[in-house]
Amino acid sequence: MNNAYILGGLRSYVGVCNGMYRHVPAEVLGAAVLRNVMEKYHIVLPDYIIAGNGVGAGGNIARLMALEAGVDISVPAFTVDVQCGSGLESIAVAAAKIAAGEADVVIAGGFESSSTQPRRGYNPNHPAYTGDNWYSVAKFMPGIHRETVMLEGAELAAEQENITKEEMDAWVLRSHALAVQTQQKGLLKDVVTSVCGAKADEGIRPRMSQRLLDRMPKVLPEGKFITAANSCLINDGAAFLVLCSEKYLQQHHLRAQAKVLGSAACGGDPLVSPKTAILALQKLLQKQGLQEQDIDGFELNEAFAVIDVLFARAFPQSMEKYNVFGGALAYGHPYGASGGIILLHLLESLKQRNGRLGCCSVAAAGGVGTALLVERV
Repeated sequence: MNNAYILGGLRSYVGVCNGMYRHVPAEVLGAAVLRNVMEKYHIVLPDYIIAGNGVGAGGNIARLMALEAGVDISVPAFTVDVQCGSGLESIAVAAAKIAAGEADVVIAGGFESSSTQPRRGYNPNHPAYTGDNWYSVAKFMPGIHRETVMLEGAELAAEQENITKEEMDAWVLRSHALAVQTQQKGLLKDVVTSVCGAKADEGIRPRMSQRLLDRMPKVLPEGKFITAANSCLINDGAAFLVLCSEKYLQQHHLRAQAKVLGSAACGGDPLVSPKTAILALQKLLQKQGLQEQDIDGFELNEAFAVIDVLFARAFPQSMEKYNVFGGALAYGHPYGASGGIILLHLLESLKQRNGRLGCCSVAAAGGVGTALLVERV
């Protein structure tokens, strides 16, 4: 088996739905970031482009994006859809192709445009057809298809685990405070690229306060826990990383940022999908024979503050090395791109804090968790 290395990567600024990227199709947004990554790392003909996308138009939108970016037509590209976990799974697949000797350089990550996602509706032949009604959230489990299913999952997880509003509030405030500090100090300047005229992450709230949290209504009619503050916004964004083999490093006289040590995926109850971020992380550490104290940095996609609370309970000694730049509650969660975003943040945190081992994890709709382990080199 070959080692898979990460040269680096870039992400866009993250926009809110119907915000600064509202007229930018997913493939155009992704292509802009992809071009900048290829230019930065002098990649002309990668062996593959693998990209996550959750709510795009389908039809192998990664290939469309690659062509939009001007990538040579000889370069294959394919799309991965694990919803929220798409970007991280794309990177895991890229690492596996390199480990298997099937590729020497792969660009992987993901892109998303909730602002321009297509309308969907059932075909009249389908048993669920009830007329020309549109839906934006896919069906994730048998028998249930509701627009609010992810919010319901976070609500149920909070109820099952006896998570309080106060516990979640603390994580909301932390996420925005760290993101504001990161923004002011330019701590992520090396991994963020400006495309389509964007100048800043659109979701960060410098004035987030306890008073504001106390005034937030619940988002579900019968809800007790989930608000617009302790759940992420709906977003647009893109992120890509360059992975390569040791042979590629030697041939091009390059130095990698990190080595991919392994990945793990797990299934869980689709009704409480936020729990799978922790389950996947625990599975990965067990698989690698590692303990909490061995890890120098954790990045989880905090689509809901519920995930933060679950992480804190499972890994109580790791608060100061967790989501150190803030998380998705502040930056946002552009589904297919989020795995790439948190991996870029993890690599920066390891570099700036002189850490060695780091883990990423994402919980995806339908009850699938994906986690990745890297070693800074």
